[in-house]
Amino acid sequence: MEIRKPSVAGTMESSDVMISIEPGEKGIELELESIVEKQFGREIRRTILETLQSLDVRNGKIRAVDKGALDCTLRARVKTAVYRADGRTVHDWRV
Repeated sequence: MEIRKPSVAGTMESSDVMISIEPGEKGIELELESIVEKQFGREIRRTILETLQSLDVRNGKIRAVDKGALDCTLRARVKTAVYRADGRTVHDWRV
């Protein structure tokens, strides 16, 4: 998929994550701000990057503001933001 326009998914509520995505030209640029970054930052980054890879996203600027979201929430928010940024209206939501 291609990041064609900026998009956002998620909230700033506790146990959620806000994912902002915009087009990029030099691969994936990931910025993470998390209340649990010292404990789980590496795993959070891995989950985000794996989800982007599974969607075949090769370029984009991603900003994640995490408030303690579970992995399943991270994956769902990344997928939603990518689908919105790609502009498609039909999606494969299978896990």
